Amino acid sequence: MMLICGTVPIKDFPLTLGEVRFDGESLAINDLKIPCTQGTAALISAACITCEYLKIDPPQALLVGDIGEGKGSRSLYEYLIKNVYTLSPDVLVLHYILPVMGLMRKVCESVERCPKRPIMIADASSMYAAKAAGLATRFDIFTPDLSEMAFLADTEATHPAYISRHLFNTDINHVHTLIENAYQNKGASKLLLIKGSTDYVVKDRRIINTIAEPDIPELGAIGGTGDTITGMVSAFAWAGLELHEAAIIAAKTNRVAGRYAKATPATKVWGIISHLPKVFKDNLCEWSGVCMKTGVRDQGPV
Repeated sequence: MMLICGTVPIKDFPLTLGEVRFDGESLAINDLKIPCTQGTAALISAACITCEYLKIDPPQALLVGDIGEGKGSRSLYEYLIKNVYTLSPDVLVLHYILPVMGLMRKVCESVERCPKRPIMIADASSMYAAKAAGLATRFDIFTPDLSEMAFLADTEATHPAYISRHLFNTDINHVHTLIENAYQNKGASKLLLIKGSTDYVVKDRRIINTIAEPDIPELGAIGGTGDTITGMVSAFAWAGLELHEAAIIAAKTNRVAGRYAKATPATKVWGIISHLPKVFKDNLCEWSGVCMKTGVRDQGPV
């Protein structure tokens, strides 16, 4: 099972666990609907579409409403702490949840007691909580942008708003420095997918792949397009791809989907997500060496 955990900006949305489906512009979980705008909803929508294409079980989601007051986030943490052993997910994705370091520690302690340790993926505020609590090395994948990398690399910062420098420098030497510092300070997961005008896939301090084409700068103006990458990474990991493969393919897919959608700053994220199946059909076997719909793996590299 892949379990995606996060909040939605709907005040009275109850704590809900269930299978999720994407219907084109919104998500359905049990008898509830959530607009696919950005944040956790965009992540789940991309994961749903990817799982459907790969013919694997759709994700389960643990969702709750939170508009910044923290009550919903705390209830989500507490549910996970008590129930993650019973749920025993194969892939656990933590996304927009109010960063409470003590509760994140308890979640990770509960995960360690699972019969089989899940693949652990974090983005957004869950990534902030994991880093600030000194738990980054317990995670398999983080998906930061460059400003978030500056946070992961900063020994003092407890939130990206408090980083001391390095917000806008995209020079490759600067990127290398951030990567080295993040690993040195135990602020990095085992694998990093750094999102930006160039995407970097980093494993054990080393950049193993860069993705810069097609260059679709309009994607940067569309809320949720970073979340879609994390959703695809999670689904590919759930499908059994090596984690670096999952990251590379997700980054490539997002860019090509933007090109297929003829993205403009006015494009909605669901308009990007709707093009994912065509991108997979046209490119997936070539990119991965895996014909995922038949389960046949070629021998060519990514």
